[in-house]
Amino acid sequence: MRQTRRIRESDFSAGARNMAVDSAIAGAVGAGRQPATLRLYGWNPYSLSLGYGQRIREADSEALRRNGWDLVRRPTGGKAILHGDELTYSLCLPLDHPLASGDIVASYRRISTLLLRALEALGLSATAEAADASAGRASSGPVCFAQPSHYEILVGGRKLIGSAQLRRKGVMLQHGTIPICGDVARVCDALRFESEAARAKQRTRTRQRAVTLTEALGRSPAWDEVADALEAGFAHALELERQPGALSAEEEVDAAALVRDKFGNPAWTGKR
Repeated sequence: MRQTRRIRESDFSAGARNMAVDSAIAGAVGAGRQPATLRLYGWNPYSLSLGYGQRIREADSEALRRNGWDLVRRPTGGKAILHGDELTYSLCLPLDHPLASGDIVASYRRISTLLLRALEALGLSATAEAADASAGRASSGPVCFAQPSHYEILVGGRKLIGSAQLRRKGVMLQHGTIPICGDVARVCDALRFESEAARAKQRTRTRQRAVTLTEALGRSPAWDEVADALEAGFAHALELERQPGALSAEEEVDAAALVRDKFGNPAWTGKR
């Protein structure tokens, strides 16, 4: 099996930089210039990310400014996430990689087994099952963690890891978010609702359906401990390099251009 580059960033970045780096890596992997890559990172400042097809009107720009939170649109799909007290992973694989073969749901299932292995390393038992499509339609809303999708990770029936995937130009990019601590319903403070009663209802629903790692474990793990576990969970299937990798000079140039022209550009972020 081919080796996978490991990029672990303990110095957290703004939302536009994070999405630009993931897209630059995906471009390099898809073109065959770089090997499959697992990237682990965080966010600073907090950032509301919208799914690629999500409407910009769902974000509350005034609340974002008031709280000092960024706004970014992900290249992957899904619903809104407020990134902050978490670890995010991105996995870029050539489409002929064993983990990426078949359709998106099949690859979700394979990758979920690696995530479950990572949680086992932390001492946590979790599950991943096919989603109930009818339940998803009935409870559609703006918050990612309020509803599990196919083979997302659950603890006691509550969503712990949210994931989204993009396939294009020979590469698969999967994003995943692991909330370590904090309030999973704080995302509701960054979104627009028709009334405060509707906001409160969504906040309650999100807390009922999502969980942080700290709550699930009954202790507060450090970011590096979670990163270690994730690398351990992925290690065998991906043959992770022993030494940390880094962005190439070409990827850095591409990422800077993507921040300028795309992910840091309000016109692109607000295009939907």
